[in-house]
Amino acid sequence: MTAPTAAEYFDLGEYLRTEAVRVNRALSLAMEKAEVLLPAELHAAARHAVLSGGKRLRPVLCMTAYRVCGGKSPRVSELAAAVELIHAYSLAHDDLPSMDDAELRRGRFTTHRVYGEDAATRAGAALIPLAALQAWRGALAVGCDRDTARRVVTELCLAGGAGGMVGGQALDLRAEEACVSASELDRLHALKTGALLTASLRIGALAASAPAPILAALDAYGRSVGLAFQVTDDVLDATANAEQLGKRPSDMALGKTTYVAVHGLEAATRRAAAEVGRARAALEAVGVDDPALHALAEYVIERRW
Repeated sequence: MTAPTAAEYFDLGEYLRTEAVRVNRALSLAMEKAEVLLPAELHAAARHAVLSGGKRLRPVLCMTAYRVCGGKSPRVSELAAAVELIHAYSLAHDDLPSMDDAELRRGRFTTHRVYGEDAATRAGAALIPLAALQAWRGALAVGCDRDTARRVVTELCLAGGAGGMVGGQALDLRAEEACVSASELDRLHALKTGALLTASLRIGALAASAPAPILAALDAYGRSVGLAFQVTDDVLDATANAEQLGKRPSDMALGKTTYVAVHGLEAATRRAAAEVGRARAALEAVGVDDPALHALAEYVIERRW
């Protein structure tokens, strides 16, 4: 008889719903404050990109890491919102005609379909400094000193920049109609997906003054969860329809190299499960036995959208 998994004894659904409410409240407040900084049309497009729903996985990971590392401030959702602002910008740009040319996102028309390509491009770009400002304010709100707040902002910018998510997006564009090796595919998604997801955990841990061994374990956890997330995305893109995903599967249509294309469906599914095992082992190696983190790792391969 196998031992129960974290997802079987931890109510992850309720946890995600509760934490998402906190994140969405913080995001709404952040966009209210941004109204004085952006022209009306740009603000409307940015709001659409940010407040169109979603799993809020990255800010939830940030808040969870903060709590696991001893953080106590109820205002941590303000810090976590910064991560989601960067994620929202990346999705608005990913959906553009010059990239994935997506019509739907989370069951709604994408930002450029509603506000036009120019507004969506500029609104996405505007979210980058807004996210940095939100990270600074959020770090101070939870009681970080200014040096730690600077480290938090630096983490966010590095993860979202050319050495992280933007670099991964560039590699992703080059991978269209190109032959990409398995190792190159891993590198692409370590940057495009894994960098921001890992930074979400690091930001929460830094804000809670986590020691170096815990930060290293969360790094390893984040890298594995990020890879498992992307592999599962590729599996869903190959097996689910637009109604299930809330968007139209696009990778095959764009000729992108995916984990399913490289390894096959069954092997890709096994790879995602193996990465979740590595993520959990990284936590166990430093004595972190948190049901939320374990359940969140399992969630990335069990989700259906």
